[in-house]
Amino acid sequence: MKYMHSTEGLTEQMLNGFFVDWPNPPNCATHLKLLKRSYKAIVAVNEEEDQVVGFITAISDGILSAYIPLLEVLPEYKQQGIGKELLHRMMKELDGIYMIDLMCDAELQSFYEKVGMAKSNGMILRNRENQSG
Repeated sequence: MKYMHSTEGLTEQMLNGFFVDWPNPPNCATHLKLLKRSYKAIVAVNEEEDQVVGFITAISDGILSAYIPLLEVLPEYKQQGIGKELLHRMMKELDGIYMIDLMCDAELQSFYEKVGMAKSNGMILRNRENQSG
């Protein structure tokens, strides 16, 4: 598995199969656009198939706050540690930012708690030592 911290070289054709169970999922062109416009995007690529199999995005002001709106792994690649690796890599990218927030379904909260996030109305991480910027 190759992890890329850049969207350079990604194509729409590499993004098939995501947003499972979404009633109105974005198409591959929109998916590529959201990856490219994110503050940070990390993708997991199966190099043998030239296919993105997982991704995580963050939007941020780069100083005090960041929000992780999307973390997805293709169904056939789940339970292989890809999501965990994407999350760990993103947390390293966001190191030094005061608040890192995300929203998730209740059944996913334990996954995020393992990286130090806390339950709230959503899931949050507050690096108080970085509060003043």
